[in-house]
Amino acid sequence: MALDAPTAPYDAPMKDLYEMGEMPPMGYVPPKMYAWTIRRERHGEPDKAFEVEVVDTPVLDSHEVLVLVMAAGVNYNGVWAGLGQPISPFDGHGADYHIAGSDASGIVWAVGDKVKRWKVGDEVVVHCNQDDGDDEECNGGDPMFSTSQRIWGYETPDGSFAQFTNVQAQQLMPRPKHLTWEESACYTLTLATAYRMLFGHEPHDLKPGQNVLIWGASGGLGSYAIQLANTAGANAIAVISDETKRDFVLGLGAKGVINRKDFNCWGQLPTVNTPEYAEWFKEARKFGKAIWDITGKGVNVDMVFEHPGEATFPVSTLVCKKGGMVVICAGTTGFNCTFDVRYMWMHQKRLQGSHFAHLKQASAANQLMVQQRLDPCMSEVFPWEELPGAHTKMLRNEHKPGNMSVLVQAPRTGLRTLEDVLEAGPKG
Repeated sequence: MALDAPTAPYDAPMKDLYEMGEMPPMGYVPPKMYAWTIRRERHGEPDKAFEVEVVDTPVLDSHEVLVLVMAAGVNYNGVWAGLGQPISPFDGHGADYHIAGSDASGIVWAVGDKVKRWKVGDEVVVHCNQDDGDDEECNGGDPMFSTSQRIWGYETPDGSFAQFTNVQAQQLMPRPKHLTWEESACYTLTLATAYRMLFGHEPHDLKPGQNVLIWGASGGLGSYAIQLANTAGANAIAVISDETKRDFVLGLGAKGVINRKDFNCWGQLPTVNTPEYAEWFKEARKFGKAIWDITGKGVNVDMVFEHPGEATFPVSTLVCKKGGMVVICAGTTGFNCTFDVRYMWMHQKRLQGSHFAHLKQASAANQLMVQQRLDPCMSEVFPWEELPGAHTKMLRNEHKPGNMSVLVQAPRTGLRTLEDVLEAGPKG
């Protein structure tokens, strides 16, 4: 269908389906598109779960926006969606197929009739929180507490691993123009998640001079947690699992680095007051001393930035200071978290769950990127046809430090504008 849009700056035919990297006329929405899909019967590892299909292009509601996707970010929820674990996304949305992908950079291609803030041609990044916008939490509260809150591309069937994606207008934010399409696509989910974890849970928002222990410090979440701690004047203590990542996290500004492979206190907590517990406690105290070697003797961390879950949670709850906070957003090593509750109640520590971010938090984090105060830490970019392989690397923890992207409509890396894409892409 043809839409009201600025005069097309280039010539292109109107077709029912465009090949990857082939650009339709500005504002023209073809009825079909290519997408990497997951179907319930294919649940499994990424190379089994993901297949390219031709599917219908989304039809917009009045408050929605259609985005032509230039590049998409790779996140662990794509692995979960493919595996169907811990739950199948089909148990939530009930669609016939699932398009994963919760990060994107692209161009506004069509807008619903009630959208006011965005127009065709705007270059944007997409944050992944959706809600219905009509309850108390969405109007004066915290939208992340809304009963309608859901993650686009994971709890909805229409994510970014497609030529077009439909999103709520409130999901859009300006794209940092100094970044390439693939750099713009890799950061929003992990950055906004890290921002809310560190600054979204008053009175335990991270403050100047405080110390925060950051698990998985070389990964997507950790790399932003280090940088955000620096912007707040706090001290990041980075935990890594591979010595080759030490220089990377120090380069981001970590005050100190601990290699967790030097200790043996990981996994579920042994039964309290058994010999196994005594051995675990001895190792956990050694880990705590490694923190003191960075912060000073007797100085425990004010905050623990948690996301591995099962493997690390017992130690996190031990090393956090009295009155401090352990904030957790995931369970990449497992969901059965255990801890010695005596250290929780007697030391009055806070356990805080954290889940992505609302628009104001995501926008504040995005502004830091727009202002070039943060590095996107993009480590790898994959062509469209290697999308399952990118998720396999993440599943097996074989990816490089930082964040990963997949090219969608951008025909190659290094492009920053629509004109670049037109020049580099296939001709219709």
